[in-house]
Amino acid sequence: MLRATVLLTLFWLLLALTVALPNKDDWDVYSFHINSTVTSRYATTVIKSRVVNRMNESKEIEFHVQIPKNAFISKFTMLIDGQVYDGVVKTKEQAQQQYTEAVSHGQSAGIVRSVGRTMEEFKTSVTVAAHKKVTFELTYEELLKRTHGKYKLQIHARPMQPVKDFKIDVHIHEKAGISFTDVKGGLSTKALANAITKTHLDKRAWVYFYPTVDQQKTCDSCGEQGMNGELVIFYEVNRDVELGDIKASDGYFVHHFAPSSLPQISKNVVFVIDKSSSMNGRKIEQTRTALQYILSDLAREDFFGIITFNSIIDHWKRELVQANMVNVQLAKSFAQNIQAMGATNINEAMLEGVRMLNANPREGSASILILLTDGDPTSGVTNFETIQANVRRSIAGKFPLYCLGFGFDVKFGFLEKMSLENNGAARRIYEGSDADLQLKGFYKEVATPLLTDVTMIYVGGTNLTQTNFSRYYNGSEIVVAGEIIDNNIETFTPQVLAISNTRKVMFSNKNTSMDHFKGSEAEGVLQRVWAFLTVKQLLDRELLLSGPEKEKVKQEILELSLKYSFVTPLTSMVVTKPEGENIEVLHKPKEELNSYTQRSNTATTVPKRSQPVVRKTPVSHRFLLKTGRQSPPLCFDINGAAILKLLHHPSRELYMNGELDSMTNGGFKKIMIHVRTDQHVAVDPEGISIQQGELTTRHTGEDHITAGSLSVFRRDKEIDITVEDIRVIILFHEKDGTKFLWPVLRQRPIANNTEGFLDLKPADYEEVQHSYTTLRINGREINVASSTVMDYSFIQPLPIGCWLTSADYALQRPLNDIFVAKL
Repeated sequence: MLRATVLLTLFWLLLALTVALPNKDDWDVYSFHINSTVTSRYATTVIKSRVVNRMNESKEIEFHVQIPKNAFISKFTMLIDGQVYDGVVKTKEQAQQQYTEAVSHGQSAGIVRSVGRTMEEFKTSVTVAAHKKVTFELTYEELLKRTHGKYKLQIHARPMQPVKDFKIDVHIHEKAGISFTDVKGGLSTKALANAITKTHLDKRAWVYFYPTVDQQKTCDSCGEQGMNGELVIFYEVNRDVELGDIKASDGYFVHHFAPSSLPQISKNVVFVIDKSSSMNGRKIEQTRTALQYILSDLAREDFFGIITFNSIIDHWKRELVQANMVNVQLAKSFAQNIQAMGATNINEAMLEGVRMLNANPREGSASILILLTDGDPTSGVTNFETIQANVRRSIAGKFPLYCLGFGFDVKFGFLEKMSLENNGAARRIYEGSDADLQLKGFYKEVATPLLTDVTMIYVGGTNLTQTNFSRYYNGSEIVVAGEIIDNNIETFTPQVLAISNTRKVMFSNKNTSMDHFKGSEAEGVLQRVWAFLTVKQLLDRELLLSGPEKEKVKQEILELSLKYSFVTPLTSMVVTKPEGENIEVLHKPKEELNSYTQRSNTATTVPKRSQPVVRKTPVSHRFLLKTGRQSPPLCFDINGAAILKLLHHPSRELYMNGELDSMTNGGFKKIMIHVRTDQHVAVDPEGISIQQGELTTRHTGEDHITAGSLSVFRRDKEIDITVEDIRVIILFHEKDGTKFLWPVLRQRPIANNTEGFLDLKPADYEEVQHSYTTLRINGREINVASSTVMDYSFIQPLPIGCWLTSADYALQRPLNDIFVAKL
């Protein structure tokens, strides 16, 4: 059989999912099994779906599942009519040409994208002949993380219809012994709870989930289309040895270190809270609520401080104070009255937080700096690299920095790098009713330091993962893996050195024997744990490097990813499929790109080209109109030269217009912003001109300009413009050697009397299936064509599948309404 090659290049985009579910009369999922095996906290999960086409004609069959974001896909196969089609992991560069050709020809795109906060979606499809069967099998791997004193295995099931033969089998094997197991999640509610069987015997635990067809319709997230939810298994292991759990097999070892019988170390903590105008509303309310809880949770021995900032830095107290009852109550009153307004001076706030901690060096304590922000720096020092360098130089490795990015307008990559440079971590706080709970949950992870300056030593070990840790917190775990030189267990000696309060402590295994990991379950597991952990840590390290060092680390990541068949942000999976199948394009998302997908709330794959299309004239520019919950979004063309009304805000006397360039599917060659009658900002690809009265100044560098309520500053590839409660980012792009602009509205004004291209409301539609596809918008059916559009609202533009229709239909108004006569 002839084969065509299909590329699966994994996209780190965050898109919530709405999918047209299959008609059971068309094709039938007659078996859906999920098997997850956890050995030494390393989970390997296999999802197998068997589908039959019951029609008298060929039919497109979907495979559509969700996997944890922390996981790496390591295998994907399809069995069609006795023929096996295997996936092969390759470098992105090897597959880039196929990717480009697929997009340029408008072919369909199966997408791995973010779904909610902890999951990603994997989706692909294949055409199956009449009355034939297909088996899909996907394998992914993950190292379970210990948080709040337990491990969590998260399994999502959405077979898209009730399935007669549905099974989830989970087997956990821990040589240290299992102390407890628990099962939660939406698939454990109502009648489905009766379909769960849980068994626990010393070192092993089993969870079986075998719901009947009727039960599959009765959970909180179930219906006639079957189940759509998660089964979440929590467990913990016995911890009898302070050195921890060490396993060795086939020349590799894995060490899980999590001592518990240690005195708590008092901490010095400074909370640096953004109170700029973008935090106004629910964000600042939830921040105040979370601070009430966090302050109450401080131990009496702790010392703390609170800094709030916009363009000005405000202290509750200029120095750290003890967390006694009186101070905590006063701090709560201060926190309850935090009001949001103004710009964002992250640099000065961070340096002041560092100063406060450096000014209070208490022996035997652990210092922690926590930043909460929802936006970019717009006041004071605004260059990302300069801020990162200033903070790194000030902290000088003395304590960790944790950055919490609230929402999706924040530059998460900036926060992530700044945290990693200072031995901390970044966490996105998702906007929603539970944001205060997310803040509390993060704080609980770092609330109880037990050790500082932890050094893991392995005499006789080599090729080690990270061995130095600034803090060890109660309820967490330190994991180190490596190779044993010459596989000589006798000369392999692990040891841990750390500081507990004011004294140095040592953990060793002089009286403890090494756990030799043997048997079929153990085969290759520790080596894969080492590879998984190494790749994860190298990906973090790569963020911090530049030049030859960065390229060297990337090469290490690629070599390991290819050797162990891990699909990572630097690799792709190429799958052979029967001849005539469309090229599919998949990218594993990075957290920094997920903002669009979460905000837009759109999803699914690009429509198939085989459907009848709308006849269209040659285009000059194609625009994306985001939708509410439907997917894909709409797109439309504007032909010829035009000046668009980008944003008009009469009550603020602000008018922003943009002139399209002459390049097909390009952007804007010039954007003008008029503030009242005396301030005018002209932006072109080469720089910024600002006119105030009769005076005009030209700026081509990374200047920060303020004039009244107007704030303008330029970074490498963008210009950030703020006028009172309005914020617009203008991105710089280049195509075929020609530079152009693209505006993005980052902060909407509170008033609702704005209009223009940037203020277009999301469209809602309903798909109507005839022999071709139409959409029903506001009660009217319109013809559409499957197509693609470049989404220029990112620094790195992304191709998006869309339904192409006329501008008037997409906008539900005459296109002339967004035209203006002059800039």
